[in-house]
This record gives sequence, structure tokens and C-alpha cells, in this order.
Amino acid sequence: MKRFALLLMLAPLVAAASPSWDRARPVEVDLASFAFSPSTIRLRAGVPVTLHLVNTGRGGHNFSAPQFFAAATVRPGTIGRLHSGTIEVGSNSSADVTLVPAAGHYPLKCTHPLHSLMGMHGEIIVE
Repeated sequence: MKRFALLLMLAPLVAAASPSWDRARPVEVDLASFAFSPSTIRLRAGVPVTLHLVNTGRGGHNFSAPQFFAAATVRPGTIGRLHSGTIEVGSNSSADVTLVPAAGHYPLKCTHPLHSLMGMHGEIIVE
């Protein structure tokens, strides 16, 4: 009985700590022509967002930001899209990942051969 009473007391605290995933605002990032658009992504710390990554190119690209994803709280169910802090986005397709970003400045790049050297890099700024 005491455990049940303790759980009832803690339930509001746990609920308050959970992000409001349904309120995540969409942020679209285009991956094409060896560039990210925008190349600088500005987000607010602690505010849920859904990154909508759109590849309009004929070849594959990825969105690689390992430090950013490691610091963020990623919505359960979308974690499977992440592999070592990278999301692959095939030709003429899109991928979504919902998360709560942590404050910081994070490098962003495409890790496909030569794509970063050709200009496919940027920065994620979370304030």
C-alpha cells in the first residue's frame, strides 16, 4: 500500500518531466546539390522539434550530427533511424526524427564520400 501511495505522489513529477511530443514544431532541412538548406539550423533548448529531412537529389545523402543527437532526448520509436548519430535519407525521400535538443553548437555534415568536401556541411545552434 505504501508503494502505491508513493507511485501516486511521483506520477505528476514523471508526467511533467516527459516532453510534449505532440507539440513538436516541424523544422524542414533540404539535402540536395551537396548542401544543407538551411546550412545553419537554429533551435531552442528544451523545446521539442521534428526534423523533417528531405532529399530531393538523385543520390543518397545523410544527416550526420553525432554530438547533437547524443546530447538530445530523442523520441522513443524514432531512435531506430539513428545509427551512430547519422540518419540516412535515400534519393527523393524523407526522414523524420523528433527530439528535444540540448544547448550547444554542433557540427553537421554528410558523411558520404566527398560530399562534405563539396560543401555539404553546416552547424546546429541550440540556445
